[in-house]
Amino acid sequence: MDDPEAMQSVDLNLLISLDALLSERSVTGAARRLGLSPSAMSRTLARLRLVTGDPLLVQAGRTLVPTPYAEELSGRVHALAHDVQAVLRPATSRLDLASLQRTFTIRAGEGFVELLSAPLVAAIAEAAPHVRLRFVPKPDKDAQPLREGLIDLEIGVLGTSAPEVRTQLLFRDRFVGVARIGHPLLATKDVTPERYAACSHVVASRQGEFLEPVDDALEGLGLKRTVLLVVPEYPDAMRIARCSDLVALVPRSCLGNALVTDHAAILGLESFELPVRTPEFNISAIWHPRLDADPAHRWLRDTIMAVCKDAYP
Repeated sequence: MDDPEAMQSVDLNLLISLDALLSERSVTGAARRLGLSPSAMSRTLARLRLVTGDPLLVQAGRTLVPTPYAEELSGRVHALAHDVQAVLRPATSRLDLASLQRTFTIRAGEGFVELLSAPLVAAIAEAAPHVRLRFVPKPDKDAQPLREGLIDLEIGVLGTSAPEVRTQLLFRDRFVGVARIGHPLLATKDVTPERYAACSHVVASRQGEFLEPVDDALEGLGLKRTVLLVVPEYPDAMRIARCSDLVALVPRSCLGNALVTDHAAILGLESFELPVRTPEFNISAIWHPRLDADPAHRWLRDTIMAVCKDAYP
């Protein structure tokens, strides 16, 4: 049927009915298979005869037998009907993790990569051995790479104004202080705001900013700390603190978790509670809505959520 207008009038659902009729060779059997009444299936057969211009099934005693044209169509119709049903079946039913071959690009900070990439890869490899991860640097919180499909997922604090992005809370985090083992600040357990502010500090900031949330709290007490060094990432600040008298402010999640214990001690650092209050913050998975219903991407998000739940219960 080459006429485009005629094609618009064809009900492709008739393929499913034709497949059932040719397989069952019975109006009653096809009706039962599709959950229809025999009268409804009889009307469908009449429509099929009209559309194809062929009787398709004819009476032979108590049974129906296919015409030569129907015999010719049978294999093709069954394959087409199977393909139509596969296309319209819910996407989740098509996800085969054992054979899934895909590379996901994730934008995350060094702290997440250092502490959680190994357990995440282990969890993914167990379920989907052909899936690969690519972690890329996080110079900013621009949503454009998400929009353009350059990255599949971002992990961190939501900082974009893009209204369409989707988020899922992974865990809550807070700031703590770290200093080298044996630092004078930690000679006593009494880390006061005054003693803390009197130290020299290293700050982690991708934008090169000298101020952090703790500075507002100190200012409220009439105190100001001295920042001597700014580095891009929290692990950088921790490495500097380990081999100097500088004190660093880092998220609690950078010091280890239930999956990676004693990370701070391994790095030669001691942590301490800040002597002033700073706000907690959310670490989230962030993605573009075009991937919302993608079954493989949904599985990736669920896997990351499970790993984070184990790490930060």
